[in-house]
Amino acid sequence: MIGRLRGTLLDKQPPWLVVDVAGVGYELEASMTTLVALPAAGESVTLYTHLTVRDDAHLLYGFLRDQERTLFRALIKVNGVGPKLALAILSGMDESAFRRCVLDDDVKSLTRLPGVGKKTAERLIIEMRDRFPHWEAPGPAVSGSDGVEPTREPRQDPLADAESALVSLGYKPAEAARMLTGLEGEDSTEAMIKAALSRRMAG
Repeated sequence: MIGRLRGTLLDKQPPWLVVDVAGVGYELEASMTTLVALPAAGESVTLYTHLTVRDDAHLLYGFLRDQERTLFRALIKVNGVGPKLALAILSGMDESAFRRCVLDDDVKSLTRLPGVGKKTAERLIIEMRDRFPHWEAPGPAVSGSDGVEPTREPRQDPLADAESALVSLGYKPAEAARMLTGLEGEDSTEAMIKAALSRRMAG
């Protein structure tokens, strides 16, 4: 079992990233919450990981905080929730926001997430209510070794990358395009995605 990786961030193409650890490039899938908080390529990074073994693939998931990984592991135990939907949930809200939704029976907020209908939201609330450990509120994520957000290299088409990432989370292409309308001025793909998700969750 691979529980944590520390190395150099080689590439970020949401929802994927590659980390070099002693010459080995590990490809991981991550939530948008983690991807937005990561430093630029070439910087050092430490990620908590979860390995899923299937007949056709070994899939590695990366998380900036152990709390996020803990929630991911709890989510995939819920009937009908797999890793893809769990990442979509974690991309739309952090651990504290999800916990509030569950404890407040907030079905409406949960159904704003891609792939979460009313029945799934109700199941999440019922099955997750007693699974929360005693967590502290997540603190600000550290972007780089000095805690300062580094300058990211511009992508060839950040808007297309952002739309592709939203589709990979489960949003339909037309819906992803609507979510990104007016966000062309954001300085990076990650910023566009974060703003689009925030707008979607705000209704």
